[in-house]
Amino acid sequence: MKINKILVVFLALFIPFIILMGGVRLMINPAFAEFEYDRAGFPPDPYGMDTIERKQWAGYAIRYLINSEPIDYLGNLQNFQGQKIFTESELSHMVDVKEVVQSSLLAWYIVIGLSVAILGWFLIMGQWSSLRQAFQAAGWVTLGLIGALLIFFLVSFDTLFERFHQLFFAEGTWLFDESSTLIRLFPFVFWRDAVALVLIFTLVVGILLVVITHKRKPKTTA
Repeated sequence: MKINKILVVFLALFIPFIILMGGVRLMINPAFAEFEYDRAGFPPDPYGMDTIERKQWAGYAIRYLINSEPIDYLGNLQNFQGQKIFTESELSHMVDVKEVVQSSLLAWYIVIGLSVAILGWFLIMGQWSSLRQAFQAAGWVTLGLIGALLIFFLVSFDTLFERFHQLFFAEGTWLFDESSTLIRLFPFVFWRDAVALVLIFTLVVGILLVVITHKRKPKTTA
């Protein structure tokens, strides 16, 4: 059926996005920030913020991205000296980041829903070959996508990082001094590690899809 071929294509394109965003969602978690701060070799804050403070304020920043709270959730934060943790420009950027994150998560949920519907169709119709074909194609698409991103990551992560921000944020709104709280909480190495883990996670899942769905030749008897 022609509809099955079309659904195979959709599923082959949806699944890589689901896997990649799944990796991203795993990183949008205070536990990852805590892991990074405790990791040997992670750079200390050059302005004296200790690990406990970093974990505390990073936790607020990360939770803000996935909750329904207004920016006051971050804007009202103060240290023991009564100083605001985040500046107005940092708060403005966090609003922009939250919009990108939640829009991406919404797209993720929609794609997951559509993929489940397609899977349901294949199961009801008994289209096992189409199902295997879709997952194998998704595995290869995933490997191709991650292969390209890995090249960018290994050759020039700086450029990849910059292009990402230029794509989603207005010019100048995402650049901050090294003394700003956001940079002190989330230095460049934090983002490098996060992206590396997302790419590795997606790569592993892509490889598993290809291996598991590989059509084995039936054994011949002499």
